Amino acid sequence: MKRISYFIIPLLLVSSGCGHKAEEYINSGIAKYNLQDYNGAIADYNEVVGLDPDNATAYRNRGAAKSNLRDYNGAIADYTKAVELNPDDANTYYNRGLVKYSLKDYNGAITDYSKAVEIDPDHAMSYCNRGAAKSNLLNHTGAITDFSKAVEIDPDYAMAYFNRGVVKSILLDYTGAIADYNKTIEIDPEYAEAYSNRGMVKVTLKDYNGAITDYTKATEIKPENANGYYQIRAFLYFAVKDYNEAIADFTKIIEINPNANAYNVRGLAKANLKDFNGAIADYTKAIEINPEYLKAYTNSGIAKDSLQDYEGAVSDYSAVIELDPGNAVAYYDRGGAKNKLKHYRGAIVDYSKAIELNREYAEAYFYRGLAKLNIGQINSGCVDFSKAAELGFSKADKFIRKYCNKKR
Repeated sequence: MKRISYFIIPLLLVSSGCGHKAEEYINSGIAKYNLQDYNGAIADYNEVVGLDPDNATAYRNRGAAKSNLRDYNGAIADYTKAVELNPDDANTYYNRGLVKYSLKDYNGAITDYSKAVEIDPDHAMSYCNRGAAKSNLLNHTGAITDFSKAVEIDPDYAMAYFNRGVVKSILLDYTGAIADYNKTIEIDPEYAEAYSNRGMVKVTLKDYNGAITDYTKATEIKPENANGYYQIRAFLYFAVKDYNEAIADFTKIIEINPNANAYNVRGLAKANLKDFNGAIADYTKAIEINPEYLKAYTNSGIAKDSLQDYEGAVSDYSAVIELDPGNAVAYYDRGGAKNKLKHYRGAIVDYSKAIELNREYAEAYFYRGLAKLNIGQINSGCVDFSKAAELGFSKADKFIRKYCNKKR
């Protein structure tokens, strides 16, 4: 659930003063670049280089086009040539830094951004992106310093506030993170990621209703990301016990991407509303998608138990045991269903297996004691009650007093 690193880094193009024919190709290349015809732009800049081999603008703009085609090594070569020809152009260093960042050469990117701000101390984007690179190198304090410088230069730089909020969240400064996300949204009310990240912080602070509001807004702004937002919001509705809204969100998730987990959790929401048949239908669908889904079998068994379908519950718990023979809880649950069917000896076998797997299983001792009472094994049952009480299961005291002639 935790997606809080989100850095956007724009490339910069430039026109130039040069020969008339070369200028035409430059302008044509910029137009094609803006239309996302990067190959066409490269062809135009090749013409410029042929006419004027020392044209720094052509190398720089061709580097930008290559970067968009993910030819990062080619882009770096062009930017390097551009800075050789024009070492005082901050934007070329900035663009080369972006490519190094894309290659995860964060130290190299920092070097280029630092050169850009040395040339142009008001280059806010270089500060912002240098902060991103520092954050990736876990220099979070340095990152915050750079983001703060970026917003000092440009107080309306929404992305810099956003990125600073990300790093403050990493540093557990949740109040500071929320303040930065608030500022991001104030500047750009359509910044969906700021809403979702602020929602994430609110989840950490257990402000679930506030988080629901933020994820709802993020979904409105970016419906293409709705599946992820619905999943988080659905669990938040679950946390605040608004099971109807949780069901609505899980239903949307299933419409977009039918998956076993969504069916299982929607089933849990239905079970909380006492719609056990609806819950079982969802658990069954989850198992159909994933026949080894232990939680769905367990939840189905619990729902069937609630409907007094104890045979069905035994079947589901048996499926869990088949898939996970070391699952003490599954033996305990199956023992409970067998107890209700008055299959006391079978229940005792299951409780005994649960205890074998977990010697501290107080409830298993207690209910094994009850099963033993039902088949007349009073003394053995009393031993189990005593063990349950010793392990802190206070309910056992009453049965000890009643059946075992002991005062505690």
